Amino acid sequence: MSHKIVITGGPSGGKTTLIEALQKEMGSVVAVVPEAASILYRGGFPRIKSRTGLFHAQHAIYNVQKELEDLIEAEHSKAKLVICDRGSLDSIAYWPQSEKHFFKTLKTTRRKELLRYRWVIHLDTASRPYYDSTNPIRTESFSEATLLNEKIKKAWAGHPHRLVVSHSKDFMSKMTLSLEVIRAILDGYSLDQIHEQLLKT
Repeated sequence: MSHKIVITGGPSGGKTTLIEALQKEMGSVVAVVPEAASILYRGGFPRIKSRTGLFHAQHAIYNVQKELEDLIEAEHSKAKLVICDRGSLDSIAYWPQSEKHFFKTLKTTRRKELLRYRWVIHLDTASRPYYDSTNPIRTESFSEATLLNEKIKKAWAGHPHRLVVSHSKDFMSKMTLSLEVIRAILDGYSLDQIHEQLLKT
């Protein structure tokens, strides 16, 4: 049985770098579910920040996310690790109405969405000196990014295996720690052991 892990967090948290490092280190044993939002926006889906624009965008992102996960899991059934570049509940942070409205509209529940993933790793947005605004589809200022970071963290509240990796003194230290956390998961470490031995919390 594969480990299905969501890599999430605020803008400029290091998700892309971490996922690329995992692919390079572990090769074919890793299957990656690409970020639905990036696929849609780079493909020309209108990025409109009005209430209506956000509603339709997140509705589309949620459904594309689900189909991508189903496809990758079916095509890579023997993968040891399935990495999701963001997960279904990230959309709550961008949803223009309440969580209750989100679940009702998408005909799902928090419990059902949480059960889709064995682990959730949240990478906090980088501190201001290290915030990267060069990503062509990243439109958030540093202040907006830090607010989104907290909203995304809240969206995943209640997951029994959620780990938060805070920003470090330097970016590479954060990536090294994140890789160690994932190796520990694959080695069978418990949530408490990872907190005590790696995250020191």
